[in-house]
Amino acid sequence: MIMDNSEKDESSDCCPQVAAPEPRQEPSTPDPGPGEPAEAECEEGDAVAPQPPSNRPHPVAIEAPDGGWGWVVLVATIMVLALTLAFPSCVSIFYTDLQTEFHATNSETSWVPSIMTSVLHAGGPFCSMLVERFGCRATVMFGGVMSGLGMIFSSFTNSMEELYITAGVITGLGFCFSFQPAVTILGQYFVRRRPFVNAMSSTGTALGLTVLPFLGHYLHSQYGWRGSFLILGAVLLNCCVCGAAMRPLRRLPAGATAPPPALNGSADPSRKQSSEARPCWKSAVATLHKNMAFDLFCSNLRFRMFSLGITWMMLGFVVPLVYMVPYATTSGMEQSRAALLLSILGLINIFIRPPIGLLFNMPWFKGRHIYVFSAALLVNGLSNCICCVGPTFNVLLVYVLTYGVSMAVVGSLLFTVLMDTVEMRRFQSALGLLSVMESVTLLIGPPLAGILVDRMGLYTWVFFACSITVVTSALFLMLSFYWLDRRDAKCKLEQQAPPNGHPPKPCVTLVPECQYRSVPTEGDRDKGAAESQTDGV
Repeated sequence: MIMDNSEKDESSDCCPQVAAPEPRQEPSTPDPGPGEPAEAECEEGDAVAPQPPSNRPHPVAIEAPDGGWGWVVLVATIMVLALTLAFPSCVSIFYTDLQTEFHATNSETSWVPSIMTSVLHAGGPFCSMLVERFGCRATVMFGGVMSGLGMIFSSFTNSMEELYITAGVITGLGFCFSFQPAVTILGQYFVRRRPFVNAMSSTGTALGLTVLPFLGHYLHSQYGWRGSFLILGAVLLNCCVCGAAMRPLRRLPAGATAPPPALNGSADPSRKQSSEARPCWKSAVATLHKNMAFDLFCSNLRFRMFSLGITWMMLGFVVPLVYMVPYATTSGMEQSRAALLLSILGLINIFIRPPIGLLFNMPWFKGRHIYVFSAALLVNGLSNCICCVGPTFNVLLVYVLTYGVSMAVVGSLLFTVLMDTVEMRRFQSALGLLSVMESVTLLIGPPLAGILVDRMGLYTWVFFACSITVVTSALFLMLSFYWLDRRDAKCKLEQQAPPNGHPPKPCVTLVPECQYRSVPTEGDRDKGAAESQTDGV
């Protein structure tokens, strides 16, 4: 969803429409930064054809691609990711207090961060509907209000069931409505510098993991869990400030009476009238079908394998972040030192993710991302066994260092592997389906671990179970993609030299738009043309 929206608008941002030769009127938009061109140049091979005259007003493109106000949007996106994606892991600071307050078991208490994380991912299709209707800016601000009010309401709850609704559903849905449009509009502001910007924006989650545990511990020591939830709700309202800085990329000329086009929609009045004539439920079903790639899951074997592997991985990938602080505090460690472990985990990701994003953008790693991803996932799963040695600070510090580095590689390559697996124009719908699938295991993972703790009486069984889950998912991804690569290579050889003069059979039974190929980058077009000529010979 994130990258696909940006790719749709790339051509329009890069090559603005050519109107009649009239004196150009400068729009009241931010000036390009120093050294930035007044107009973005068209990519090689793109042609700008004169448009026929029309009665409809043409939108004016904001001339700040790859710079200018985009740097402000980048900072705002980093702040939104810090406040949303990292927040569920920091709820573990208040884990023991919630158990004591509501006399709840480990399984019942773990439903709070579990529901929050699951709704954060499962709300992707609904977030796309809001973005198409109201745009990224309004959706981010609405998500900030929703998540802030959810935490404020949580401070007045009197039962775990009420906390599931306020902190779990309302806050989690607000997180979804904030972070996804934020990354979407960031991809629309940057084209040439997009790999670097995506690597920088991914540090927002690490920044939240670094700062929020310290903030939560300080608020807990001063105001208790209810006062902390109330103040944290006010902190989450800052997502509205960040959303206000995310100016839309397009607007109509001055004096135009028609409403501005949606970010992902069409400005055709006839299409708008036809969409309004359809019933609401049919429009909702069509939108969900658009953002849920069920056909791609059935036809693209690589996407199917990747989706199943990631879904199984999420069953144990985030559970250690929920139970590490309770594991340390129940063993006698001070809560401040336990919170320090989460902050160290965030610091590792802050310094590791940007260079990793630049390193794996090199041409040598093209086609090998899935194997690097699987190897990092294997190390991540094996690192959970370190916690079984003992709950001392030194042992958990070694665990955090190993887990943090492998987590940084996995987080940096997750979207890249998905882009290598599906066509870029189907990325949004593929990500939507993947988010809904993994939300199921994200929902049931922590409660299952809580049941294990309640019955066995030891937290070490949780980390051992997480290790088995993540390791098996890594081996599944590595072996399945290795088998698919060997099969495709064998079929390609058979196609080049068919036996007995019979025409070769197709290797992969996929529809054309679902064929596996890597995402083209700058400099790959000439290379791709040369390879096609060589294949033809």
